[in-house]
Amino acid sequence: MKFRSENIYNKFLSSLGQIAILVDPEKTNTLEQIKKLTKKAAFAKIDYFFVGGSTVSRNDLEKTVHLLKQNTTIPVVLFPGGSHQLSNEADALLYLSLVSGRNPDYLITHHVNSAQEIAKMNIELIPTAYILVDGGTKSSVAYISQTTPIPREQNSIALNTALAAIFQGKKLVYFDAGSGAKELVPFQFVEQLKKAADIPIIIGGGIKSLSEIEAFKRSGVNVIVIGNHIEENIDFLLDIQNYKLSSSTL
Repeated sequence: MKFRSENIYNKFLSSLGQIAILVDPEKTNTLEQIKKLTKKAAFAKIDYFFVGGSTVSRNDLEKTVHLLKQNTTIPVVLFPGGSHQLSNEADALLYLSLVSGRNPDYLITHHVNSAQEIAKMNIELIPTAYILVDGGTKSSVAYISQTTPIPREQNSIALNTALAAIFQGKKLVYFDAGSGAKELVPFQFVEQLKKAADIPIIIGGGIKSLSEIEAFKRSGVNVIVIGNHIEENIDFLLDIQNYKLSSSTL
């Protein structure tokens, strides 16, 4: 058992406001779709592709990862919704534990089921505390996992959950308001965790504007994940390109 060195994790640590595109293999899995996406993503200087989804099949995930690796040099990171969502072609695996819920399947059972396969993979493994936050609508993750997101006003629960996961050895905290969220992860969740622990933070769910990206960057987020909005408006990548260009010249 030998995992890849921590290249992606160290890249997560390197700066704030990095951007990942969340690719759902159920929706984006053809060569034509991938070529269009990777071309615009490269122009926008996107930092990562995250690949996964709540109900994605193994075949669709492997196909999408393969096409991405054939058409881009942007790192491909697995964001699995289950133990079967694995591909040895990816650059890294977010080894997720859904610590905001109390369903043992997503705390440990999926990990047990896939342990021997992962041990044989040549992939960078990143132990990740995955925390669902109420985004104003019931997300597919909450439905499939049968767990309740952390209420938006419960700052102390969010902080205590994140810290407990860090004390258990998680190297990354991922706050997610869920696909199609109406409300973003509260900025206070990020700010209070940054004050308490020096650990990279990823945010996802409902992000639709450059002002929101900038606000999360200023609050201390290392990686901002955008999914639905790019699926609906791929030209938002052009706005991101201009944003990144202007940020680099400041």
